[in-house]
Amino acid sequence: MTENTQQSPDRGPNDSAPELPTQYAPAEVEGPLYERWVERGYFTADAKSEKPPYTIVIPPPNVTGSLHLGHAFQHTLMDALTRRKRMQGFESLWLPGMDHAGIATQNKVEQQLAEEGLSRHDLGREAFVERVWQWKEEYGGKILGQMRRLGDGVDWNRERFTMDEGLSRAVQTIFKRLYDDELIYRAERIINWCPRCLTAISDIEVEYQDDDGELVSIKYGEGDDTLVVATTRAETMLGDTAVAVHPDDERYAHLIGKQIKLPLTDRTIPVVADTHVDPEFGTGAVKVTPAHDPNDFAIGQRHGLPSLTVMDERGNITVHGPFLGLDRFEARSAIVGALREQGRIVAEKRPYVHAVGHCSRCKTTVEPRLSMQWWVKVGPLAQAAGDAVRDGRVKIHPEDMSKRYFDWVDNMHDWCISRQLWWGHRIPVWYGPDGEIVCVGPDEQPPTGEGWRQDTDVLDTWFSSGLWPFSTLGWPEKTPDLEKFYATDVLLTGHDIIFFWVARMMMFGLYAMDGVAPFHTIALTGLVRDERGKKMSKSFGNVVDPLDWMDAYGSDAVRFTLAKGANPGTDVPIGEDWVQASRNFANKIWNATRFALMNGATVEGELPPAEELSATDRWILSRLNATIAEVDAFYDDFQFAKLADTLYHFAWDEVFDWYVELSKTTFMGGGEAAKASARVLGEVLDKTLKLLHPVMPFVTETLWTTLTGKESVVVADWPKDSGFRDAVAESEIENLQQVITEVRRFRADQGLQPGQRVPAKLDLSGTTLAAHEGAIRQLLRLQPAEDGFHATATLPVAGATVALDLSGTIDVEAERKRLAKALAAAEKDKAQCTAKLGNEAFLAKAAEAAVEKIRTRLVKAEADIERISAQLAALPAA
Repeated sequence: MTENTQQSPDRGPNDSAPELPTQYAPAEVEGPLYERWVERGYFTADAKSEKPPYTIVIPPPNVTGSLHLGHAFQHTLMDALTRRKRMQGFESLWLPGMDHAGIATQNKVEQQLAEEGLSRHDLGREAFVERVWQWKEEYGGKILGQMRRLGDGVDWNRERFTMDEGLSRAVQTIFKRLYDDELIYRAERIINWCPRCLTAISDIEVEYQDDDGELVSIKYGEGDDTLVVATTRAETMLGDTAVAVHPDDERYAHLIGKQIKLPLTDRTIPVVADTHVDPEFGTGAVKVTPAHDPNDFAIGQRHGLPSLTVMDERGNITVHGPFLGLDRFEARSAIVGALREQGRIVAEKRPYVHAVGHCSRCKTTVEPRLSMQWWVKVGPLAQAAGDAVRDGRVKIHPEDMSKRYFDWVDNMHDWCISRQLWWGHRIPVWYGPDGEIVCVGPDEQPPTGEGWRQDTDVLDTWFSSGLWPFSTLGWPEKTPDLEKFYATDVLLTGHDIIFFWVARMMMFGLYAMDGVAPFHTIALTGLVRDERGKKMSKSFGNVVDPLDWMDAYGSDAVRFTLAKGANPGTDVPIGEDWVQASRNFANKIWNATRFALMNGATVEGELPPAEELSATDRWILSRLNATIAEVDAFYDDFQFAKLADTLYHFAWDEVFDWYVELSKTTFMGGGEAAKASARVLGEVLDKTLKLLHPVMPFVTETLWTTLTGKESVVVADWPKDSGFRDAVAESEIENLQQVITEVRRFRADQGLQPGQRVPAKLDLSGTTLAAHEGAIRQLLRLQPAEDGFHATATLPVAGATVALDLSGTIDVEAERKRLAKALAAAEKDKAQCTAKLGNEAFLAKAAEAAVEKIRTRLVKAEADIERISAQLAALPAA
């Protein structure tokens, strides 16, 4: 419907009505509004409050980061949840903070040092760590300022950092407890090693991608005692300590237990029998390099094989003269060349595409490496994390994501938690001169004296962030915050970090908090993608800085667009056109509220009783209450896309178009009816702006405070469904809408201009539409019939008849073709529905809701056939 925000001509300017600028300017409104909210303490939670708590802790973004669309997406949803709960009367805490991001931050500072021609070793550990803290203060936390731009209603008084004093105490405490409970131990095992970051990384920090490599088949042994092994990593053969075959493989039965010559070396190695070997794969014989492959390490453990490390931490060869000092990839080529010269290369395949692990941070090829590291024994912790979901203490939403969670926690390997970095929480273990090992808690003094030294490693970043839901509330102290706000209500995060972060928090929360899970619900979102559904990547050139869109269209537009695409667990496509559309929606809200204010919309006084209201007023109040109920249900089910869509169509279509348009005739008429409609319009706007506020906080705050004269919608009461429904009024207005829509469609098909007036006769007898004749004529530009009226088209709609005199304007043949096409479509739909309802197999298998949907389609198709047939019959002869 066309928008008209101008004052009704029969009403003079309402001098007492509050004024709004003619256009909404987000850039002028958003910054000052946000600072006002913060200054007034709206986002500061009170641990002493008697209100029920509602808590969300923010997934702590990296201190190196800046606001990207993924952040903006999740922050919008978390902000919407906490804003609504605050309005519902909860003591709402959304706790912000940052993660120290061990490897990422250390890399940043090391790059900075490299530009100065220095390395961290030139500074030494203490000076380097001090340099990182300086960097953090200068560059870190950029994202926190950007969160303000987005409108994040976080409690800035409770902002935390994973290496602040309190969280460091929490880390040391839980390490000590886990160590004392024998759930942390030190052992030499195969780990994922990054030769560039020079640290161990966990399994979940390894990204696998298909690389072009080579598969070479090498002959081991001499004479009758030979066999062939195939490998993609020929350089590791220098560390082979056996060849393994399946114990039932008759081809190699004569070799089991024998020693064979290892090419290029002066060593012999045994042939061992192990059921891990697949006799059907390749030659059925595999080289065993226990120090450089996790499967080989396990075979080595079973057979008591030695582990020979043949590469240093940078991936350079450390053994065997000809290859000593070569980079691992250089050594690969050199070794294959040497084997080829000796005639030991049986076959070569290149390129050979296979999955290769890469460091998720620097993309360097990961090297499996035997190393002494610290580990968490995850078995009992993971069991508890799985049980908490299985027994219903924690809900995963959407439920089908539970399988991914169980696949991880039920099959989790022990977690390598030590990192060979300098930035992070240093492992609280001291080693003595005689091999003593002492783990020190936060209130204990470390051992002193000659020969005592602290472990040089730091803890995996995910170790400290795994404590986030309770360490940020003051644990291990029994603080008022911990008592009030733990357990948190919702963890809202991307499904991509269910393994990194979610499982870790579940394990630690249940362990540290006596079996109380860290959150009641895990709400998993998808990832933001471009408008074509493609992953956003700098290499693709499709990365969007949300600040650019905020500058251009306002934060509300970005937020609403993100919410409108947020279906649980599924990825979110987003394009600039959609943000523009959301900006248009914000403008629509603004202009419609201006119109309402100019026409006396008010929230003062009680609503008139229903029996004193027009059908139009009763209809919009009925629809308002139904919308409140729908929105509440969608919020409780984390259906953000559906609630945003519901609000969009209710606000734009039903309030700002239909109700405002239908009310114009009432306002023009003045009197008690106009006063009643002004009060109803104020009521509807009041609650509609409240419903929109959690997703679009800035424009709704400006409009609501102007409309009501009250302090802030941030602390206003959330709308409640009063239970008022008026099916009669809804049916009446639906019929009115049908008449207006159908005649408008007919006018458009005939090429009539929107403002062109047409003579018409209305027959509304037998309907409930008689009271709406004035609105019908005004909205459809229908003038009364005069002498000489000749009905050239008669439209039967919703029991009413609209006869139009389109002499000289109507294209009869075009209208006949249009109606014939519509009739054919309705008849086809009727035939399809009839066939399905007559199919016993379909009726037996289909859900009742699906069957009912088909029945509804059939009723509509039959009604359309009757309506269109009548229209065809009413057309004049061509």
